[in-house]
Amino acid sequence: MDRLEAFKNIAAEASRGDLIFPTNVNATLKIQQALDDPNCHIEAAAKLVLAEPLLAARTVAIANSVAYNRSGREIANVRTAVTRLGFRTLHSMVAALVVRQFGGKPTNPALRKKAEQLWAHTAHVAALAHVIAHRVTHLDPEAAMFAGIVHEVGGFYLLSRAEEFPGLLDGDPEDWVEYGERIIGRAVLKQLSVPEAVTEAVEALWYGYRALPPETLGDTLLLANDLSPVASPLHERAGATSMESASTIDYAVGEGTLASILEESADEVQSLTAALML
Repeated sequence: MDRLEAFKNIAAEASRGDLIFPTNVNATLKIQQALDDPNCHIEAAAKLVLAEPLLAARTVAIANSVAYNRSGREIANVRTAVTRLGFRTLHSMVAALVVRQFGGKPTNPALRKKAEQLWAHTAHVAALAHVIAHRVTHLDPEAAMFAGIVHEVGGFYLLSRAEEFPGLLDGDPEDWVEYGERIIGRAVLKQLSVPEAVTEAVEALWYGYRALPPETLGDTLLLANDLSPVASPLHERAGATSMESASTIDYAVGEGTLASILEESADEVQSLTAALML
């Protein structure tokens, strides 16, 4: 089976809702469903998080990041971390675990490298989106971070299938845009019950239309994607590096500029990225 035929087959499965999730993803989705229960309380949420060591470590790390720990008091237990973050941020942490589990640990070194780079890109975009929403577009930072976490979910899904189809992620990037994003990506977002507003923001990123200055959640995500110091390995990014891109699209924001805001927020972005990279 050639690459394009493999893309079409996976896209056809996705269109029918026949998505093949790794076993650990299905287990994590059960945690997400339990957290969505309005009767789920803090104690129950903490127990769910503790059942998954990586989720527990990331939850505590995010709670201790600059973005969520303004007092500077570090915490070391999951229950306090869950209380500090709240259920919406916790939902994003579960989504981050799901997305990362799609990439898995491929035996193929080239695929493993792609998975690692794609997660590094995702973590940077999510952290930048959180800061940009808070400081620039004045939108919900939690929604922006969540959008950053899931914006490459179609790519992670294909990574989970790539060893079945050698060469799937090589070749013409137009195949990736048509099948990987707009068909497979949309189907995975739907299966994960991603809210419509976030799906629309991710689709805005796929189509690449951004207003300047940015106004919408989609604009926020696009800007974060452009500013990420780590590019997606599934997209050839023409032109500027992140620093060059930042200077190119710099503009006034209130009494400052985009560049000055990013400089002031560097510690926040760094700590959020590091916590997500766990």
